[in-house]
Formats: sequence, structure tokens, C-alpha cells
Amino acid sequence: MNLVLTVLEIVSPVFLLAGLGTAWTRAGWDYPVEFVTRLAMTLAVPCLIFTALTKTEVDPAALASISVAAAICYGAVAITTALVVHLLRLDQRSYLAPLTFGNTGNLGLPLALFAFGNEGLGYAVVVLAVTTIGVFTVGIWMVSGGSKPARVLREPMFIATVLGALFLWQGWHTPEWLTNGLTLIGQMAIPLMLLTLGVAVGRLRPNELGRSFLLSLLKTAIGAAAALGIGHALGLSAVPLAVLVLQMITPVAVTSYLLAERYDTDSGAAAGLVVVSTLLSVLALPLALAFLL
Repeated sequence: MNLVLTVLEIVSPVFLLAGLGTAWTRAGWDYPVEFVTRLAMTLAVPCLIFTALTKTEVDPAALASISVAAAICYGAVAITTALVVHLLRLDQRSYLAPLTFGNTGNLGLPLALFAFGNEGLGYAVVVLAVTTIGVFTVGIWMVSGGSKPARVLREPMFIATVLGALFLWQGWHTPEWLTNGLTLIGQMAIPLMLLTLGVAVGRLRPNELGRSFLLSLLKTAIGAAAALGIGHALGLSAVPLAVLVLQMITPVAVTSYLLAERYDTDSGAAAGLVVVSTLLSVLALPLALAFLL
């Protein structure tokens, strides 16, 4: 019973805020998704990443280990997913990227924070950084057939990660007044991302839910297997391994739907994967936490 209550305490704030976002849009009230997303991704999340890295007490070597593990996991997931998509005779451009990259920001960060505290958040932002680099390089290549790797160098989240890692490595610290300001801005990130996730899911109108359910189950299983296998092979300790598993089984991100719209792939398929995998995560993430805690 204590374990069940602990898991509920961790996941309830996440789904409460996302549910509020869905209820907001269902009520017909205005929510400027583009503006809020830009605010979160260019200001709040970079500040959160930078301050989380500079204030973390996690050994830099451990952060480096989980970044390597995350990169290898994404490679393994991409190869396995490509085989599944090929065997099912699905369109690679429409399905490969959504099934490879998860929602490591909107759901991954708050879950890691609530479950494992600031230590877990430190590991989670590293996985988010690897995800961001992957989405804006390999992910765009998967969707469009062509990629511009230099684009990631201009992403605020990437810049914040590099600066945070540099400060962590050198033991540098920003002035207290600046640290407090950046921390205050970063505190907006998780509520904004969860509310926006709920709004975006509430606005989607997916098709082919049966196929989306099967693929969402496969995504969860492939991600969990990759994280557990590679994490154990690299000798990750309990907390980074748990964070890696959580991040690798997060549902399909709304970003996949936006990329599908932009590059003229099957946006209906992407929308279905976002909605179904997010609903499935209501069961999958608590079960994973119960196993990992």
C-alpha cells in the first residue's frame, strides 16, 4: 500500500496539470500554444537545464555515463523501430521518428524530479539534451529525408546544456542574484510544459486508434528493453538507470505531430500516436515507477 501511495504522489501532479490543460481547451478558452511553447523552449527550459546542471551534486562522470547510455539507447531503439515499421509495411517518414523519440521534457523532467529529487532531475536534463539533439538532427532527417545538423547549435536548450556542463566541469557559479533569477524563470518550465501538453492533446483528432495502440505498446516495450539492457551493460547505478528507463518509455511527444505537419507526412498517424501513447502512459509510467522504486 505504501508503494502505491508513493507512486500516486509522484504521478498525480503530472497528470493533474496535463488534465487541467485538456479541460482548459475543452472549455473553449484561449490558449496560445505557439507562444507558450516558444516561451518554454527558448527561455524557461534552458534556464531549468542550466540551473539544474550547475547546482547538481551528481558526479560529472555519472552524467557523462547516462548521456552515452541515452545516445546508445536511441540508436538501438531507432534500429529496432525501423525493422518493425518495415515489417508492418508502414511509411518510415511518418512513423519512425515518433516511435523513436519520447516526451522527455513535458513528462520526463517532472517525473524524474518528483520520483528522485534534484539528483534525478540532473540525470533527466542530460537525457533531454540528448533527445533534443537527436530530434533536431536525426529526427528531422527521418521525417524530411534531409537534415541540417548545424540547426541544433542554435537551439537554446543545447546552448544551455553546453554552458551548464562547462560550469559543472569547471566548478564555476553565477552570481547569486543571477542564479536566483534563472532559477525563478526555470521554475515556469514544468507547469508550462504540462499544461501545454494537455492543451495539445485535447485539440488533436487522431485516426486509426487500434494501430496507434499496438505501436504505442511496442514503443514502450522497446524503450524499456533498450534502457534496461544498455544501462546494466554500462554499469549504471540505481537512480540513473531508473531515470533512463523512465525517459525511454515516455510517450510520443507533441513535437512529432508538429514535425509531421511541417514536412507533409501523415499528421493523423502522428496525432494518434501522441494521444494513445499519452493515455497509455497513465498506466505504464506508474507501473514502471513501482518496479523501479
